[in-house]
Amino acid sequence: MGRPASIIVDWGTSSLRAMLVSETGETLATRETAGGGIQFVKDGAFEEALLSAAGDWFSAHGPLPVLASGMITSRNGWIEVPYVDAPAGVAELAAGTKTLTLSNGAVITFLPGMRDPAARPFPDVMRGEETQIVGFGLDRDRTLVLPGTHSKWARIKGGRIDGFQTYATGEVFALLTRHSFIAKAQEPAPGAEPHWDAFDRGAEFAASEEASADAFLSAIFSARTGILDGRLKPEDILDYVSGLVIGSEFRQARAAGWFRSGDAIGIVGNNALNIRYGRIAPMFGLAIEAGPDNAAKRGIMQIAAEAAGR
Repeated sequence: MGRPASIIVDWGTSSLRAMLVSETGETLATRETAGGGIQFVKDGAFEEALLSAAGDWFSAHGPLPVLASGMITSRNGWIEVPYVDAPAGVAELAAGTKTLTLSNGAVITFLPGMRDPAARPFPDVMRGEETQIVGFGLDRDRTLVLPGTHSKWARIKGGRIDGFQTYATGEVFALLTRHSFIAKAQEPAPGAEPHWDAFDRGAEFAASEEASADAFLSAIFSARTGILDGRLKPEDILDYVSGLVIGSEFRQARAAGWFRSGDAIGIVGNNALNIRYGRIAPMFGLAIEAGPDNAAKRGIMQIAAEAAGR
């Protein structure tokens, strides 16, 4: 599979994910530390945390270059790397990188996030998702959705990321199903199949021609009234709310001009969520263009290669 050539690190708030990558881009080994996110690193000891996670790779293969993306480049991370303003492509993102030499001689390249100054009411931001967009491909104009805690809808135009908008869908879902009286859900058994009928029921209402589906704050109360009316079972709540919340994201994205019925959109990112987003997209008349599984890695490598060649 080739010799190890670099270490790619996706370092977020709650976790650290690292990949040992060959010269030709194959992933040779992976590692994830659930408690290794930046919020758990004390007194700025980021180099120590990295060496704890990947030190044996350096010992075995020498001071491999490290490519770091995610919240590690935020103001709460190792080095704050300023956002690159949209519209921007690979060249602009590469120009925004910063480097640091570790104590073992390895050079770490920190990738910037992106900022959309045209967003309202305030500029929108992302750190890490831009690598997935680049890895999906900037070769033609299209709209992408990146499911997640903070989903992103992004537009590619003229070989650059032209703009984007964040939807706090996953966060709202977690708050509703864990903490609210309206929709608090029982945890499913490990490995249990989703209740797709309940999911579709919520999604279909969000996609319907009903004017009341525009009123999300009212629609979400149906998780409570559906139980009271005997139309939903307690075990349906988790997936019903998931369908309703994600479906409402699509409805609002359509209203915001991100797509029209008949369009094709790309879905890239979280595999488990991709299935749910892919199930809802046809309800809004959308065809789906699936992204590569390794979009983030591909994007990071493209940006880093451009930066190295400057």
